[in-house]
Amino acid sequence: MLQKVAQSPGRIERPDTDINTGRMTGVRGGTPEQWARFHESHTNPLNLFHGREAPDWFSSSHIIGRSDAVNRVLAQIDQVAATNSTVLLVGETGTGKELFATQIHQLSARRGRAMVRVNCAAIPTTLMESELFGRERGAFTGALARQIGRFELADDSTIFLDEIGDLPLDIQIKLLRVLEERQIERLGSPKPIGVNTRIVTATHRNLVQRIADGTFREDLYYRLNVFPIEVPPLRERGEDISLLVWRFVEEFSKAFGKQIDTISRENLDALQQYRWPGNIRELRNVVERAVILAAGPRLMIPVPTTKSKAIGRISEKLVDIQTQHIRRVLESTGWRIRGLGGAADRLGLRPTTLETRMAKLGLRRPIPAASV
Repeated sequence: MLQKVAQSPGRIERPDTDINTGRMTGVRGGTPEQWARFHESHTNPLNLFHGREAPDWFSSSHIIGRSDAVNRVLAQIDQVAATNSTVLLVGETGTGKELFATQIHQLSARRGRAMVRVNCAAIPTTLMESELFGRERGAFTGALARQIGRFELADDSTIFLDEIGDLPLDIQIKLLRVLEERQIERLGSPKPIGVNTRIVTATHRNLVQRIADGTFREDLYYRLNVFPIEVPPLRERGEDISLLVWRFVEEFSKAFGKQIDTISRENLDALQQYRWPGNIRELRNVVERAVILAAGPRLMIPVPTTKSKAIGRISEKLVDIQTQHIRRVLESTGWRIRGLGGAADRLGLRPTTLETRMAKLGLRRPIPAASV
């Protein structure tokens, strides 16, 4: 039984897939010249072929899937890509948010210039401002030369800010200005520099909860949330798993010099039943390990076991929830209680009231480790 994928205009169609084996069968889409070249080497266009034999043009966007969940996301991308609107991609870790951001850029009028990628969680707080907005020579000790920031590099292009929920509060204010005025200032210079940069952001965090915790600015959230797109977890994309498995088999069989011909239907069914808490990233790692261990052309992919004992139950007691919330706010302020922006201010409490409640809940500022 073959299942075909409905495609929207401008997107190269993915190969049909045999749902019994998970193999891709035949190819639809592509230019007439590409199809002619492919047809020359396949006397029957419905002959089975494996992921490693698939033409490199069958999935030019690198987004593989036929599920309703993926098609909904692609439809939203088709709607927004041609605009200059800010896009917020929300989804669990490992769902491929960066691939969808790349698709937005590739379908936009800015695709002639490379998209600039920034992982906000990977850059130290002390370097964040100069990385994003640049610096002048002598802006701080060790700044021996002028540095162009990521926003200037992305002028007339797209900047992808991954893990935007981890952006420090002081940088959030500067990003808000960029969104409002389309200008940046290099560190060490008061001169504004205009930038024509489209902003696409992504996060796995609940930004509404971060606003409640006082670690994310509400005004910035509304600026970023112009066109939100929810990227589905892999557990909602069961019918895509066989396609993804063969895509990864193609990648790793080439890398390791192995030939993989078959995967049993039972094995693929078992993989579809697993909930994949690590999403596509976890699936890719599992397939990589299986290909490394493969001793022949038939691949067996072990299904991960759920480590339920290692996952502790989250307390639903009110006192525990209150303790966790107050601790998060205290940690976000460096355990500063008083003053504007302090923990008491963010929680809407008097400092003395917060101190009394901290004593009652057993919350104490950690003692710094003694230096050696």
